[in-house]
Amino acid sequence: MSDHASHKLWGGRFAIPTALALDALNRSIGVDYRLWPYDIELSRAWAVALWGARVLTLEESKRIEAGLDSVAKKLGAGVTPLPSDEDVHTMIDRLLHDEIGDVASKLHTGRSRNDQVATATRLWSVDACGKLDTTIRGLQRVMLDHAESLEDVLMPSYTHLQRAQPVSASHWMLSHFWPLERDRSRIATASRSAGVLPLGSGAIAGCAFPISRVLLQGSLGFSSISQNSIDAVGDRDFAAELLFAVTVTSVHLSRLAEDLIIYGSSEFGFVQFGDAFTTGSSMMPQKRNPDALELARGTGARAIGDLTTLLATLKGLPSGYNKDLQDDKRVLFDAVDTLLLVLPAVAGALQETRFDARRMRAALSSSMMATDLADYLVGKGASFRDAHAAIGALIRQSEQDGCDLDGLPLSSFKNAHPFFGDDVLDWLEPTRSVARREVPGGTGPGAVRAQLNAAREALRPSTDVSRGNELILRAI
Repeated sequence: MSDHASHKLWGGRFAIPTALALDALNRSIGVDYRLWPYDIELSRAWAVALWGARVLTLEESKRIEAGLDSVAKKLGAGVTPLPSDEDVHTMIDRLLHDEIGDVASKLHTGRSRNDQVATATRLWSVDACGKLDTTIRGLQRVMLDHAESLEDVLMPSYTHLQRAQPVSASHWMLSHFWPLERDRSRIATASRSAGVLPLGSGAIAGCAFPISRVLLQGSLGFSSISQNSIDAVGDRDFAAELLFAVTVTSVHLSRLAEDLIIYGSSEFGFVQFGDAFTTGSSMMPQKRNPDALELARGTGARAIGDLTTLLATLKGLPSGYNKDLQDDKRVLFDAVDTLLLVLPAVAGALQETRFDARRMRAALSSSMMATDLADYLVGKGASFRDAHAAIGALIRQSEQDGCDLDGLPLSSFKNAHPFFGDDVLDWLEPTRSVARREVPGGTGPGAVRAQLNAAREALRPSTDVSRGNELILRAI
């Protein structure tokens, strides 16, 4: 098949068809096929813009719009690409010619695949941001449900994976809620970055016909117009920002998964996993493996790889469009697809997880109130340095005696520091330790209730949408 017969959008200056090896390398339809709804959408808008610029007659514009509607129906029904279809844009061009004949050749007037691809990818990215936000919110709701049920449950907190201080289990659950809230903010920022219209930039110098980019912006729902045509066709900052947001979200999911995997081990026993999101062993009948969480932990590395790939690609590019950018969609689609698979699995695994309040409370020890004892002495007038040294001596004695702090006699406390009184053992009670931490963001009961209220407020439906305000412009 010749280049002309294959509906390639270029090739007039070439004497022979491209080599099969180059065609195989250059063919991207396996990746970019999913952009067809966005290419149809922007092509409709472009047909109207060409009519407004008096490049097309009203009848031609209407025929192209009707043809694009028919092509969209075929694509929606699952028509498959031909081997000659280089990319989805070439495929749509071929199908449009089949529908309306040679007038389809006028649609590409004044535009390049450079601004066409950039526009379609941005439209896809904005929609992807909306899907990601919705899916993250689903996981956050599961977290909030658990946090509300764990409000009165105490558990150890950990630094360096060593027991630190007692906290509300609700406080621990919410410690994973807020990173996801920051992720939603980053995704919203990435959506705004993607909402800049490049269409009308042409290959690099801008369109030579007086099309209205303002009307294109309105009809496609973009928030602004690119300011420089050279930058517009080569800009993939929006893709990098979205990939970064996806990567950080994946890292946060990995850390949640790690906590749950540890807490679900027999040594901890804080949580019990359900049946729907775990698997068994092919050899050991007793096993219950948290595969959904382990896969979530593993796919974080994949997202990091996708982000690194794009950044390394962008680093070496000169200005304007370069073919290297064809692979931006491969890593972008992979990262978003993977996260949209992982999020519901993590939400499902967490939803069916049951927390063992007794085991969590039993894991608390009086030594975890060492900081409370130091605070006790500070309240009596000691410096924190002296208090820290005195409590350190008590810890050392308890280790030598093979007991916890509450196993030491009262005389040991009074010998460690003269400010200790008969009420010192009351400060080794974990419920009181938690209750003393009522600063905003702390683990005290009132502070946790404030967090829960803030979390509920964060999940209220937002009226701020990135798209949906499109002007409906058609040649009628």
